[in-house]
Amino acid sequence: MEILLDNKNGRVWDVSQIVSDATWTTKRIGAASSFEFTMIKGGIYQDPSFVINNGDVIRVRDGDWNIFYGYVFEINESRDESVKVKCYDQIRYLMSNDTYVFKGIKASDVVRRIADDFGLKTGTLQDTGYVIPVMIEDNKKLLDTIWKALDLTLIHSGQNFIFFDDFGKLMVRRLSELKVNIGIGDESLMTDFEYTRSIDTDTYTKIKIVQNNKKTGKRDVYIAQDSANSARWGQLQLYQVADEKQNAAQINQLLSQLAQLKNRETRSLSLTAIGVPGIRAGSFIPVVIEELGLSQYFCVDECSHSFEGAVHTMKLKLVVV
Repeated sequence: MEILLDNKNGRVWDVSQIVSDATWTTKRIGAASSFEFTMIKGGIYQDPSFVINNGDVIRVRDGDWNIFYGYVFEINESRDESVKVKCYDQIRYLMSNDTYVFKGIKASDVVRRIADDFGLKTGTLQDTGYVIPVMIEDNKKLLDTIWKALDLTLIHSGQNFIFFDDFGKLMVRRLSELKVNIGIGDESLMTDFEYTRSIDTDTYTKIKIVQNNKKTGKRDVYIAQDSANSARWGQLQLYQVADEKQNAAQINQLLSQLAQLKNRETRSLSLTAIGVPGIRAGSFIPVVIEELGLSQYFCVDECSHSFEGAVHTMKLKLVVV
């Protein structure tokens, strides 16, 4: 693995040989990816011109794979011979709060506008299709604003998009296009697993949407309910208030989409495996575990790669989407 440090002063240092261990962590929603590593004082550390500061650029490659491009945010030194460094990608700069008012805009354009406003680099921003009528985010975290736009797109159109930083460029890609052809499971990379099926967090057997009707002075009620699952799991209700500008057809479409997304068990699978550089949060990977009767694609929700010497392992938290 190659780890380069750019001091932004015209000098680039190859610190690969003095890094004793490193961890690369990605999460699909709500966080920047991080790269944390430990350097041993010595070698180039003895060069009086070598320095590492917050804001320096870190570039990490593994063979032909681009792993991480980000910035130093924390340096921890002590009396021993080690220096611990924590870095984040561009998404870290989206943890700031701001106010935005959007009208008639797509989620992909939300990303483009925020990136432009904050001087962030973008790569492929695929057209997300669904036009959000109105979205007002007052003093909200920028990353939350982006994910709200993507969630609205999923709910109203059924299209699932992933937002991430790909080696220094912000991307919006369809989940279906992020398939990895490397299978994990029985006799393939996996060393252990933990499988959970739940109706505790995001499962609803009844969807209820109400809308204020100014003409009648009452609320119109729209309901979708699965009687079979209600009998099995009990009545788990999701309640929402529709925008007054939505018509009945739009509300019924939303009702149908929510019923399709929410009326099911949530399933999560955690794996430990031999590391594969191309797998990160947002990847769509095939998993085969005969003991669980599983042979299907899962989405990587969280991924942590650990590098120590020549040993590369990874921990994956997977979800069904």
